[in-house]
Amino acid sequence: MKQRTAGFFPSIAFEREKSRPMYHRLCDWFRSAIRTGQLHPGQKIPSTRYLASELRVSRITVLYAFQQLTAEGYIESSTGSGTYVTKSLPKKVGRLGISKPPRLIERSECSGSRQISQLSAKLVPFPTLPFGLDAFQVGLPALDHFPVSTWSRLVARHWRQPKREMLMYGDRMGFGPCREAIAEYVTTVRGVRCDASQVMIVNGSQQGLQIAARTLLDPGDQVWVEEPGYPGAIQAFQSVTASQIPVPVDDEGLDVKEGLRRCPKARAAFITPSHQFPLGMTMSAERRMMLVEWAFHNNSWIVEDDYDSECDFCKCPIAAVQGLDTHRRVIYVGTFNRVLFPALRVGYLVIPSDLASAFCRIRQASDITHSTLEQVVLADFIREGHLSRHIRRMRVLYMERNELLVAEIKKQLGSAVEIVSAQAGMHLVCLLPEEVEDVIVWQRATAAGIASWPLSICCQKKPARGGLILGYGGVDLKRIHDGVRRLAAIIQDSL
Repeated sequence: MKQRTAGFFPSIAFEREKSRPMYHRLCDWFRSAIRTGQLHPGQKIPSTRYLASELRVSRITVLYAFQQLTAEGYIESSTGSGTYVTKSLPKKVGRLGISKPPRLIERSECSGSRQISQLSAKLVPFPTLPFGLDAFQVGLPALDHFPVSTWSRLVARHWRQPKREMLMYGDRMGFGPCREAIAEYVTTVRGVRCDASQVMIVNGSQQGLQIAARTLLDPGDQVWVEEPGYPGAIQAFQSVTASQIPVPVDDEGLDVKEGLRRCPKARAAFITPSHQFPLGMTMSAERRMMLVEWAFHNNSWIVEDDYDSECDFCKCPIAAVQGLDTHRRVIYVGTFNRVLFPALRVGYLVIPSDLASAFCRIRQASDITHSTLEQVVLADFIREGHLSRHIRRMRVLYMERNELLVAEIKKQLGSAVEIVSAQAGMHLVCLLPEEVEDVIVWQRATAAGIASWPLSICCQKKPARGGLILGYGGVDLKRIHDGVRRLAAIIQDSL
């Protein structure tokens, strides 16, 4: 049997009753720990000298206890190696009747007695899938084309002899040079008007939305949300118990006039103007200006989620709404997790200068600071031009994968489905026949090893026509062909 290292040894705690010798009580603790599984067969036990020092007792006391436990067969010594829990003991001693292990309470017995908040019960989780079901996983970039060697070299550069500030708590807004690099990037590429003092580093767009919601909204405040729209935004606003007003989108994006008709005094509006999620249209200039004017005159906020504008392969990226705002009413949300790789966990907010303190207070309540290493490396990755080169390569790759996916869907399903959002980004929407339930198709596809999102989870009301959101960013050409073939069979069976 493989020996266990000492690792973290459980704390020894017992009543220091005077009626029994100390070594008896120490023996009792070891017997109980072995019987209940705190100590495992083969696990190393600290030396008698160490235990005597920790327990503040005589070493002779510990030696007596070890002699007794050895005689009873609970522990054994190995010359030159140390003392171990006897390796021949069964892993679950309770099976021998020596000690009855605690019984795990069944879920049915807990019903009604374990209270949780009403909010946590109402939140609808994202579709979660086992690792490996990445055809057609939404939001997954082309990991096989990420420049790992370049990133590894930058990590080694800073991690070989890290500066002290990399090992300490950082600024609540984020690492200064990284914020400067991001400010320069979004100003140049996205037309955002900001400097580094307005940039806050977060774990991703979802945390950014959560912080923005908690900073700007009170319970019951009304918020415009796109219909259909991003489920993560819906969760963020639900978490502060805001009242969400679904506003339909059309070919020009969010219908601002309809929003004014439904709720003219809303406290905020959430938009994905560059590439609407999930349908993919771009918000028109007229509606952008209408929205900015509405926010100014109504003393409201605009939360702009620019989640994948870097992946627009059919036209030049449209400038952000934030760049039109001269009244500082827009909170701009961006992320590098979709551009580079999801495990990076680096996103950012661009916030008005006068709100920085409020955002920091909210952020500190749940997450003091962000890991510095990733920020240091990302700053170099941006400044040395690696990010721009990677984006250029990915645009070509995503266009190729998009074209193949569209062609395969048309070939396999023909006019039975309708393709939406096929001009940019890393996903498209495949509208299903009206009589087909998208949730049922999604469940069957998941069981068959095909990832997707049902369109209906993006809607607050059941849509007139369901669909599947299919991500193609992280799917190579062979798996696109195979995935569509299997998905087509599932859809045909559902007709």
